[in-house]
Amino acid sequence: MEFEFSTTKHIIFGNGAIQKLADYTSVFGKKAFVIHGKNQTRYKPILNQLNNAGIETIIFSIPGEPTTTLITEGVRMACSNSCDVVIGIGGGSVIDAGKAISALITNDGNLTDYLEVIGKGKSIDQQPAPYIAIPTTAGTGAEATCNAVLLSPEHKVKVSMRSKLMYPRVAIVDPELTYSMPPTITASTGLDALTQLIEAYVSNKANPLTDGICLEGLKRAGRALYLSYKTGDKSAREDMCIASLFSGMALANSRLGAVHGLAAPLGGKLSAPHGMICARLLPFVMEMNIRLLLEKNPTSNFLKRFETIAIALTGNNNAVAMDSAIWVKKICMEMKIPALREFGLRNHDITEIAQMAMKTSSIKGNPVELGIEELIQILQLAI
Repeated sequence: MEFEFSTTKHIIFGNGAIQKLADYTSVFGKKAFVIHGKNQTRYKPILNQLNNAGIETIIFSIPGEPTTTLITEGVRMACSNSCDVVIGIGGGSVIDAGKAISALITNDGNLTDYLEVIGKGKSIDQQPAPYIAIPTTAGTGAEATCNAVLLSPEHKVKVSMRSKLMYPRVAIVDPELTYSMPPTITASTGLDALTQLIEAYVSNKANPLTDGICLEGLKRAGRALYLSYKTGDKSAREDMCIASLFSGMALANSRLGAVHGLAAPLGGKLSAPHGMICARLLPFVMEMNIRLLLEKNPTSNFLKRFETIAIALTGNNNAVAMDSAIWVKKICMEMKIPALREFGLRNHDITEIAQMAMKTSSIKGNPVELGIEELIQILQLAI
């Protein structure tokens, strides 16, 4: 067996870890380009911390999806102000925006040159500007991945900019920053992390290192996901931050599957959070995968992996593969995950979405080969 593993160079985890930001920033420079989301209360204290340490700050907002237009404007602003370090504090959209902007500060050319699918997929040759990622949600694990998912409004599709050079230089994961997440965002982001852990574990590119990371993440998500949603329990928040971080580390070093294959075109079409799309698709994709494995290859190692997932999530050592999908379906109902039609998906869209999903890289990682018909069936259940 051969495999590779890479991740963010330096990860700082723990309650209050954000207090170390100025120390790490000062290593890289004295002028920081600070990217934030909608919630201004989160980033203002870090501005004070940086300014008190003599670090000048230039502020840039990513209020929603990181669009190609916003990224281009961010690069222009960072370069015109001669910023030498980039900081992203927010959810996955903000973290991804920071990766893209830091890469384009040091690499010539237009953004589209580096985009997959709609661009040239040009490689990042120069080391990006130093980037510090600070997640405020527990879901995407973007602080430990080497790609940025961006929305192209012109093409109505989400595409990736990807390079092993794009891992953040530093990730500061402070569970206290997630305490203020409302239940809806807790559900969306938490189920995103769960999806990534499950898909990476049953991926056809899984390896022993990602296996261990995924299983630890799944055990923590199994005991903490609903508790963090229902009560905001601090220990559960910490567990979900670890699960999210581990999901990012795992997906960056294996492949995902049909959930993310379908989520890519759906994300460009619907005004819905990525995590909500994944959550709605996840139980139906799991059911389809398990059913096909039982029919075609009942002794498959992938089927045993679904059984292991079921045990990790339920705590029942006698659980069988399909129990994993049953557990996921139940928790999605308890966390009130809406049907995709509530985000605007219509029956006449389904075939086109399935066709687009077949072209994604994620679909190639699915543990069993799915065709157009199977993808259409999944979408019909999810709508």
